[in-house]
Amino acid sequence: MARLQRIVLLSSLAFVAVTALAGGVALVLGSISPSLGTVLIPPGDYLSGSPFDSYALPGVALIALVAVPHGVAFFAVARHDGWAALLSAVAGFACLIWIFVQMIYIPFSPLQAIYFVLGLLEIGLTLLRLGVLSFEPHPRRSTAVPVGRNGSLPIDR
Repeated sequence: MARLQRIVLLSSLAFVAVTALAGGVALVLGSISPSLGTVLIPPGDYLSGSPFDSYALPGVALIALVAVPHGVAFFAVARHDGWAALLSAVAGFACLIWIFVQMIYIPFSPLQAIYFVLGLLEIGLTLLRLGVLSFEPHPRRSTAVPVGRNGSLPIDR
């Protein structure tokens, strides 16, 4: 089971890293070249009310805040690095925060839901790999104190 969890985590980290890098580059290129803008970036009216005039800075932020942490976490998990759990949790939270902030300015799209689920998956798998979450049943332990035949507690003997 641990091997499957690791493979799924690596797949998610790699997918988000590659697609966030591609999306960030597309946003930057679309902002630089207006002819590519209609193909590579969302409509400019999504930026009204936001602190941005173009998608260039959000593209750079997407690369720096989502693609890079996911890439670093991918290599840490692949190498069984001691920092892998922390880095994969940071990457998952970065994805969730990115989607939360994005949804303030950009109307809902199915891609936002997909990346939100991927962020939750990364955090959940990290918790499973750390043993914080478990699907295995725990043995029931009695909290009763054994009483001797004469009714005395073991410490009274």
